Order: sequence, then C-alpha cells, then structure tokens
Amino acid sequence: MSPETARPFIDIHAPVAQALAAGRPVVALESTIITHGMPYPDNGAMAANVEKIISDGGAVPATIAVVGGRIKIGLSDGERESLAMTGDAMKLSRADLGFAVAQGRTGGTTVAATMIAAEMVGIKVFATGGIGGVHKGAEKSFDISADLDELARTPVIVVSAGAKAILDIEKTLEVLETRGVPVVGHGCETMPAFWSRQSPFRAPLTLYKPEEIAHFFRTRQALGLGGGMLIANPVPENHEIPAEEMAGYIEAAQKAAEALNVTGKAVTPFLLGKILELTGGRSLKTNIALVENNARLAAEIAKAL
Repeated sequence: MSPETARPFIDIHAPVAQALAAGRPVVALESTIITHGMPYPDNGAMAANVEKIISDGGAVPATIAVVGGRIKIGLSDGERESLAMTGDAMKLSRADLGFAVAQGRTGGTTVAATMIAAEMVGIKVFATGGIGGVHKGAEKSFDISADLDELARTPVIVVSAGAKAILDIEKTLEVLETRGVPVVGHGCETMPAFWSRQSPFRAPLTLYKPEEIAHFFRTRQALGLGGGMLIANPVPENHEIPAEEMAGYIEAAQKAAEALNVTGKAVTPFLLGKILELTGGRSLKTNIALVENNARLAAEIAKAL
C-alpha cells in the first residue's frame, strides 16, 4: 500500500497528527509488548510510563496498534488501557497486518508491523525492547522473524536493546549483514543481549551521540541506500541480569518449549513468560528498564533529526 491508499484505514491520534504536521519529533512505539510481552497490569503501566518518558524528552509518543480493524497511530489513555486488558489480541507482522484490518480485528504490532505503519505516516524513529531474529535451531525450523526483512526494507531507525537474548544473536547479526542493515552499538563495541549489557559478539558499528545517529541516517537516505537501521542500546548497568546467569534461564525455558511443542508466533511469548517465572519477576523489571532507556534515546534521536 502507498501512504495515500492506506489513509482510509488509519486513525492518527490528534497530538501525533499535530506534531507530524508541524515537523516536530515523533517516536513510534510497538504494541506487542503490551498485548504479548508483559502481564496486566504491568503492561499498561509500562506503556503509559514509556509514553511519558518520550514526552518529557521533548518528542511526541505514538503507540501503534490495530483496534477493530483500524490502524492506530497513537492511542488515547483509554485505548491504551483497553488494549492492555485485551486477552485475545492478534500478534501482527507484515503477513497478517492487512488481514486484521480487513477482518476488523484487534492486534498488537510487532517490530515489522510497527515499522510499516510508522513509515506510512512519516515517523522515522521507533523505540522497542528487543527485535525478533533468528531462533535457535533455525537451521531445522526455519524460524526467522520478519523483523529482519523489514529492517532491510523500511526506512525507520529502530532503537532496541539488541535482539532478544532467547534468539541466536550470531546468526541474527549475519542475516542483518546479508540484508544490508546497519547495526550500530550506542556507546558500545559489544552487542548487548536484551537483559544483559554484553554478548560474545562485536557490534558491527559504534556511535556515541544521538546527533551522529541522525546524521548517519540522513546520509544513507541521501545516498539512496534503502531500508532502516538498528540501534543497539545496552540496558542500564544497575538493571541488567548478567549474561552468564541468563543463559541458564534461557536454556530451561527453551527445553520447556520443546517439551510442549510450542512453535511459530507462540514461541517468543512462551519463552518470555517462562523466563519471568524462572527469574522470580526480575526479567520483567529489566525488560521495563531497557524499554524506558530505549525510549529516552529514541526521543533524543528524533529531536536530532
């Protein structure tokens, strides 16, 4: 869909529409973290607080979701809270975004679907927790997130704490490199691993200031190099769970998923829920902290753009 033909299916929240019209900074936020990433009421409280952080940072937050078949670019407080309480929301990526719109369904948008919707209305910066990627055992299951192809295709800066640590980070980096997606460590030369500040893998590129990231993005556009950029922003040190400790929890969660034959889109929510249980709630606190940290950086990048 071109943005013009998409317009009849899109509702832009008034503060977001005003900011876009005036050329003020806007930061997109995904909604699967609300519908599938955290339990209620933590999800609603997190979503409200992340929006406040972006507002306090001088940008306008635009949480993206599909509600009753309408692509929502920004949610009212009531819409956001209602979404947080929705128990049967779809998990939407490129393949089923159009289905949800056509069928009048409600769903949380993944990184891929959020990038698509953000680009439709001209939002260039997007804050999330962690991107999807290559699942462990993908050489047999072929389970590779559509987020990676979307990063190669859609010109949006995605600020994350790296790929989710439940994934094969090495293979995820390889696929991103093959797709021509710049992966930039923010102030770090080692890739973060979601709950942990470090992984065994080097960040392909490193930049230290939001202004440098904005300049890099503008330069790529000027050169006609399509697609987006991934910014890997480590979780604050006082909130991290060390990688060595997380490895045990992740292995136990993956064994549980295999025993129950959990597959497809159900894998990530299952693993996150199991890890929440195994860590006694610590993983949720870290998840919230890293999303908040990414929102602060995204607001700074949006202002620099």
